Amino acid sequence: MTRKARRSSNHSGRSPAIVTHISMSSKTTTIFLFVFLLLAIAAFGALFPSLPPLNVSTTPSISRHSRLSLGNGGERGFEIGDDKFWKDGEAFQIIGGDVHYFRIVPQYWEDRLLRAKALGLNTIQTYVPWNLHEPRSGEWVFEGIADIEAFLKLCQKLGFLVMLRPGPYICAEWDLGGFPAWLLGIEPSLRLRSSDPAYLQLIERWWGILLPKIVPLLYNNGGPIIMIQIENEYGSYANDKSYLHHLVSLARRHLGSNTILYTTDGGSRATLDKGTIPGANVFSAVDFTTGDDPWPIFKLQQEYNAPGRSPPLSSEFYTGWLTHWGEKNARTDASYTAIALETILSRNGSAVLYMAHGGTNFGFFSGANTGADESDYKPDLTSYDYDAPIKESGDIDNAKFRALQRVIKQYSTVSSPLVPPNNGRRRYGRLGMRKIASFFGVIETLCDPKDMIEADNPMSMESVGQMFGFMLYVSEYRPKENGSILSIPKACLKAQVFVSCASRDDGNLIYVGTIERWSNMALSVSNNNCVSNIRLFILVENMGRVNYGSFIYDRKGILSLVLLDGHILKGWKMFPISFQNLDKLLKINSIMQDADSIPVKPLFRKKLKSYSDITLKAPTFYEGHFKIDSVNQVKDTYLSFKGWGKGIAFVNGFNLGRFWPLVGPQCNLYVPAPVLKHGDNVVVILELDAPNPNLVVSSVDKPDFTCGSNRNQI
Repeated sequence: MTRKARRSSNHSGRSPAIVTHISMSSKTTTIFLFVFLLLAIAAFGALFPSLPPLNVSTTPSISRHSRLSLGNGGERGFEIGDDKFWKDGEAFQIIGGDVHYFRIVPQYWEDRLLRAKALGLNTIQTYVPWNLHEPRSGEWVFEGIADIEAFLKLCQKLGFLVMLRPGPYICAEWDLGGFPAWLLGIEPSLRLRSSDPAYLQLIERWWGILLPKIVPLLYNNGGPIIMIQIENEYGSYANDKSYLHHLVSLARRHLGSNTILYTTDGGSRATLDKGTIPGANVFSAVDFTTGDDPWPIFKLQQEYNAPGRSPPLSSEFYTGWLTHWGEKNARTDASYTAIALETILSRNGSAVLYMAHGGTNFGFFSGANTGADESDYKPDLTSYDYDAPIKESGDIDNAKFRALQRVIKQYSTVSSPLVPPNNGRRRYGRLGMRKIASFFGVIETLCDPKDMIEADNPMSMESVGQMFGFMLYVSEYRPKENGSILSIPKACLKAQVFVSCASRDDGNLIYVGTIERWSNMALSVSNNNCVSNIRLFILVENMGRVNYGSFIYDRKGILSLVLLDGHILKGWKMFPISFQNLDKLLKINSIMQDADSIPVKPLFRKKLKSYSDITLKAPTFYEGHFKIDSVNQVKDTYLSFKGWGKGIAFVNGFNLGRFWPLVGPQCNLYVPAPVLKHGDNVVVILELDAPNPNLVVSSVDKPDFTCGSNRNQI
């Protein structure tokens, strides 16, 4: 019998044929039949243990052996039955939202959650990025912004339930979809998101660390977590059911058999066929484009859940959308979004807003997408505002927040708290920036000499343990009278090429050009009038690994041989640069005090006499200061990089992320107040292309997504 036939044939959970044979003439026969009835009902129930009564409006017919006493005669439990969610025996409608702890400084977790509370949400959904918690193999991080237990406990303190999405793949516009980049350096290569035994072994180790931390926080154990997701939109990627079943078994091993596991897939038969896990007692949720009619999709969802086990749930109701560098900032209409949400909630459907609050891709964690092929590379912005109702800075004084709040109030069973005011923001004015060092002049400050690697041919970042940031490749060759042609068949992503004469006293660097992933062109290199070897410098930037689709095996650095006039160039030194030693740069007095007297490391052999010796295209560090006179003046701000080219910015040593106003649309980087301090605040930027002619960065009080006159550069 098909799922559909089973669902419609019997609304009571009992066979209708049994209840017609109760009129017998003798008492003995009646007793006999009564006993027979009991046995038949028990046998039928054993055949369909997951089939609940569909016509009961109070509590579902489901197992209660995992419940805790509430102390008032009730029982604690979160369950599914009668095509509804049930919390402590009462029907429950999930009105949730994604708030990612790893995109918010911890000092603001409570602030953002209180704003989600004011929106009317009762549930918080969050991913768990593996690469944040295990940045290097066997190195575990659960402090600061990675303190997931503290975040989950805070959710509970504020009255939220939690839907947890531990992957191991999360997508999320996050570098490599949350996978640690060191997975790409393992040989033989792992088959990610598959039943590859070597890959599964690493997941078992990761979940073996993570999930025991989660167990005390499960709802049935007194915590806030009601559901845990298996993988993420797997039906859009592959169809390896063995892999999915292995994840379920692993989750059950740590979490027990009573925790609700769920999947999320696009609302089509093709994706649900591949992404759901039949026979594993895993709830299948759906997502779809905002504005699509949800109810035909929810009807399809029922086919992938056991009868009575399919409460309609959009686990990613999109309040906005992502934006890549070089695109117009994505915006969605507030009224349109609110109407779409009401279409779900008005018929007792559940929804999780993606995003309720987007936050920021601080540091180097922003991901990327691709188009038709892997060369069509689309890196994500540093801002993850997502046009969500709670803005990147936490602001809620906007049309979308008000529109969604009005809808949610109609269906929420609890009164919303007062809407908190927007956080204060402050303009600290114009910051004069001064050159403090050439990137090439401080290589051995940024890269510990013991971390330098030598090899015949270039190696990828992941192969040498470089997860984020930059890699500098250095080699030498004999010059030709008419110059040479340099080509790198595969360089990910952006490779800036410089040359110098190895024996020349001035150590002058000449900018040759840039080889980019999206326009991989050969470069003509002059001989620079060198009488000795030419030293070749190739600086490769990692702008974020692909986080979605078939091109997720996105290694960075130089990924092929380097050809010079068609011949392989051998003999390379590789310097990984992740900026973990930035504080050392700032402590070098000779750099801080005298910009014209920079000690050049043995990489150059000679001193650079002045900054004029280095082309304007050479990456350069700049520093600026601003003072905050009192503690109560420490407020959120934005740094405007209008007029600058491309680079990364630090405030008091905190990596704000990438700026690229030349391409846009993001002009400003968000600076949360907890990064600032009373007194002197230090801004350091690495400009990769060309600085602002006035060497000025402005502290402003608003975001700005209007940059990008040169969007055709991507």
